[in-house]
Amino acid sequence: MPRTWMHAKPMATNPSFMNGVPELLILRTLEASEMYGYELVQTIRAKTNQAISLGEGVVYPALHALEREGMLKSRRKLVNGRTRVYYSVTRKGEKHLAGLVRHWQHITDAIGLAIGGTAHAAITL
Repeated sequence: MPRTWMHAKPMATNPSFMNGVPELLILRTLEASEMYGYELVQTIRAKTNQAISLGEGVVYPALHALEREGMLKSRRKLVNGRTRVYYSVTRKGEKHLAGLVRHWQHITDAIGLAIGGTAHAAITL
């Protein structure tokens, strides 16, 4: 009998593993500077060496939800005749991000130990 369960999907395509990752990556990326949606998508892709590619269909709903929850604020800006919506992290978003980073660091440390690696000190993005 084939052992297909041993062939795990890559994490970027495994929806249950990716739960919470867009929120973490969005907040962490916007912590550095405000960005508009497409710029955010491209920055996350570049900062993860193309390993995580969040589509606009994931990013925009997440941005709107984070804004509704008070984690982000937005402002409209006219650029080359087009209006862009720029997002930035609020104080509430910074606090939430700190909790997310602690949570994910705990998970990545545990996985690192389980596969024979070592725990890392911090997530840098």
